Amino acid sequence: MPMLRAMPRSPQPRPSPLDDPHNAAHAWTRYRRMMWGMGAVTLITILAVWAWLYSQFGLVSIHLYIATFLGIGLTMMLMAALMGLVFLSSGTGHDESIDDPFADED
Repeated sequence: MPMLRAMPRSPQPRPSPLDDPHNAAHAWTRYRRMMWGMGAVTLITILAVWAWLYSQFGLVSIHLYIATFLGIGLTMMLMAALMGLVFLSSGTGHDESIDDPFADED
């Protein structure tokens, strides 16, 4: 049976650039601006799809338009939120501040 060995830990974790309030405020402002922009793009996309649906099928059940709004809106905004967090984490250097216990095994 292999013996498990404890992984060495650094005595002090490296600080994240997001620990600085100025950097964090700048990053979150950029994130909010991106989310507002994606909200506008999402709304334009929904309106274009509604116009296409109306031109193809006319005024059908209101539930079709509500489902279209929710489906497209939630999908695009969820994608924007998750990708925005990836960009925020990578763009601020937060990803590089982690303590990688496997770094010495290369």
